[in-house]
Amino acid sequence: MSLGSKTAVDSHFLVRILFLRGLAVVHGVAFLIALNQNKALIGDDGITPASDILQKAKERGLYRQSQRREQWWKDRAANDGSEKDMKDNEEENKKSSALASYNIIKQVANVFNANTAFQKMREVLWDRTDGSGRPLPTLLWFSPPSYKNLNRYLDRIALYGILTSLSMFLLGAANLPMILSLYICQRSLLSVGGPWYGYGWEPQLAELTFHTLFLVPFLSLNQIPYSTPVPKVTVWAMRWFLFRIMMGAGLIKIKSGDIKWKLKNLSAMDYFYETQPVPNPLSVYFHRMPKLWHKFEILINHFVELVVPWFLLLPSFSWGRKLRIGAGLVQILFQCLIIASGNLSFLNWLTLLPAVFCFDDAFISKIFTPRYAFSASVATYNNSFQNVSVTRTIMNILFATLIMKLSIPVVRNLLSKNQVMNGSFDKLRLVNTYGAFGRVNEERDELIISSSDDVKGPWKEYEFKVKPGDVMRRPRWISPYHYRLDWQMWIASCFGSIERSPWMYKFLLKLLREDKEVLGLLSMGHEVRREDQSNIAGDEVKGGDAAKKTGKPKYIRVQRYRYKFNDSMKKGSAYWVREKIGNFFPKHGICTEKTLEDLING
Repeated sequence: MSLGSKTAVDSHFLVRILFLRGLAVVHGVAFLIALNQNKALIGDDGITPASDILQKAKERGLYRQSQRREQWWKDRAANDGSEKDMKDNEEENKKSSALASYNIIKQVANVFNANTAFQKMREVLWDRTDGSGRPLPTLLWFSPPSYKNLNRYLDRIALYGILTSLSMFLLGAANLPMILSLYICQRSLLSVGGPWYGYGWEPQLAELTFHTLFLVPFLSLNQIPYSTPVPKVTVWAMRWFLFRIMMGAGLIKIKSGDIKWKLKNLSAMDYFYETQPVPNPLSVYFHRMPKLWHKFEILINHFVELVVPWFLLLPSFSWGRKLRIGAGLVQILFQCLIIASGNLSFLNWLTLLPAVFCFDDAFISKIFTPRYAFSASVATYNNSFQNVSVTRTIMNILFATLIMKLSIPVVRNLLSKNQVMNGSFDKLRLVNTYGAFGRVNEERDELIISSSDDVKGPWKEYEFKVKPGDVMRRPRWISPYHYRLDWQMWIASCFGSIERSPWMYKFLLKLLREDKEVLGLLSMGHEVRREDQSNIAGDEVKGGDAAKKTGKPKYIRVQRYRYKFNDSMKKGSAYWVREKIGNFFPKHGICTEKTLEDLING
């Protein structure tokens, strides 16, 4: 092989640079969201405080530890009682070498179980779990035992993640300690995030970062480390990761029972752009496309999610490489179109990242300077004469074995008639199953919150950052950023009753108390509530002395409105039209601070 003949079809030095910079952007945005919003959502006085999750996990850990200690004493008593019998009949004890080995292992385990430090470590890292029995790895375990004053720890985790992401982006490189720290920080927030971190892209980001641990050098921060090529096993793991994401998304639509995705109907996209969680400025134009085009969109969607993924797994023989590159380009274009049509947080930005591993240095060298392309060629040439280190070989084998083992239940789920969407099958959530929009709503219902100083009004609506409210307000373009509260309000509207979104009780109480952090999550905070708004739904907004009151509101209510894109294209016309369809909470009348306190404590 000549030095310049392979820029390099079989190497991924340049691909790794591109991938790491993209991963840095996604992580940076995720930690910026955490820095701006987590104090109000999961902080010391947040809507769902992280301290509550930590305390419950600690109680579960202590309970499991006490059970284990009790069982240990029972086993020890049983062993002590059997020692006499064992001495009386030594030949029977030696019947099986397996029994002897078992006894040795048991003795070693007993030594560890009797060690206080080991017990404490196991209790923190393994026994402290969520309600599903999964461990909660988080740096917040190092906070004070009372789990008070967590705000500064939440901020430090977010700030460290932002700085590390920025460093990785600027360097175009990363090593094992950097990626491990990003993984630990992200998992630390995911573990205590409650409903605000319950979206599929959070474990997806964690899994992608876990894969990246086996992609980077141990310590080197060179963009093209000559001694550390990208392991082939990691390249294939990335392709397999993307395959699982896309097949999960495609199969969940087919198996969901929503006829709108079926070939005999093909109407899902007639509604999707209008009813998606957070539309952007272009969503209305996508929505207004002809119905025939919407049917074609669904066929394209099924093709991209159910057919194209198979080409991601083709090996690098002549036409196989070309088809795989083409499949990678299709996936990236598909994600870009979704980004253009709505605000789905950093989900699609994250999903296109593993697609770059469908390419190789020879294909993407044109987007790099000649110096980079030459360095990648030299590195590839040098590595053709070098053997992979023993340590790296062992890591690659362990990684491949782990991915294959943990993929078994994921594949079973994909093949199941009752496919789970965005689920985990291993306790550490290392390899997961994904999927999105198995069902598409045909109507867009919005929950509109309003409060008043007087039971007779006037009622003032709270305006959110991006959630539809004021019909005159044009949707914003925020992707890859994400407003968690706005998204969660959309989920609450889909659930149908406030009992399925219990966090709302605390949220409404904080609005009545005009909590500064929570009001900061809304558009212009409490100032919006003090302004009269014209109500297109027909509710009368009264003026007079009541409107001039400046005290905290005494009453609050949540009403359900049906929103539709306005058909009018005239300049200055409303972006939405809406009609009131009923009360969401309370079902009859209005709610006070005392009522909310009773519901929260009750």
